[in-house]
Amino acid sequence: MRTGAVAGHRGHYHEAACYGSDEELLAIAVPFLLGGVAAGEPTVVALGARNAALVRAALPADSGVTFLPGDGVYARPTAAIRSYRDLLASYVKQGAGQIRIIGEVPPVGLGATWDWWARYESAVNHAYDEFPLWSMCAYDTRTTPAHVLDDVARTHPRHVMPDGRHVPSPAYLEPAAYLLEDRPAPADPLQTAPPDVDLTSPTAAQARAAVHGAARGRLPADDVQDLVVAVSETVSNALRHGRPPVRMRLWVGADRVVVTVSDGGHGPQDPFAGLLPAGDGVVVGGLGLWIAHQSCNHVTSHRGPDGFTVRLTAGTPHFTA
Repeated sequence: MRTGAVAGHRGHYHEAACYGSDEELLAIAVPFLLGGVAAGEPTVVALGARNAALVRAALPADSGVTFLPGDGVYARPTAAIRSYRDLLASYVKQGAGQIRIIGEVPPVGLGATWDWWARYESAVNHAYDEFPLWSMCAYDTRTTPAHVLDDVARTHPRHVMPDGRHVPSPAYLEPAAYLLEDRPAPADPLQTAPPDVDLTSPTAAQARAAVHGAARGRLPADDVQDLVVAVSETVSNALRHGRPPVRMRLWVGADRVVVTVSDGGHGPQDPFAGLLPAGDGVVVGGLGLWIAHQSCNHVTSHRGPDGFTVRLTAGTPHFTA
């Protein structure tokens, strides 16, 4: 049974909670959480350490609210979707008629990698819609960049206000429209120089060998292996589903390795490719991109006049303004 502002709603009720002070955050979070506990609903906080402590201190002792480590939940968008879907399914299996979650993208996600978190915020309108979820996504207007807040309005159907009102977002776009918009990511400064590796029509084995040779010793061994897997999957996708020529380029920096894989095609037509796996009952296709999104620290894709390009970053992403 749905309760509160969500009474009568089916599926995911997704709200942005934009606040300008600690008091406004608490005015939104505390009634939301206590209302869930009072209704016997699974009630979860996935905020960063500072805000989690603030909310915890405002709740009664032994409140019944579950606290998850926000930085761990929101490590990467695709991993967050996977872990949340598992959590929601477990609550539904236990008989939950509604689940309440308030969470936030970590501060680092509001910077160079915001583009893939914006895609996350759009995709979850679909990815969680089979569950009786009421979610609030907290954004501090004192520190969140204006362009991020613009995307928040376009990816959340509703806003919850500190005075308790729940208002629709006039700027909201359905995921199928938002996710297929082509928004080229800013260039990594490494890309202004000639690549360290430049291969035309490589096999997956040749791509793996090139990454091993260039990245070994530059990054931790696990990061290198994750990048090898991601590049192999992406090159295989380009060879199988794209159009020639397929080209792989690689740049090595002090704290990162950047790889682009391009082909002459239009890229996947599924808006959720990379964010949701193949064969999960939600999306068909895109398993290679889904693996790449879980293996790298940042993944972008771009459709241009010459074809489709995926960029994979292992290490610390850096972009020019």
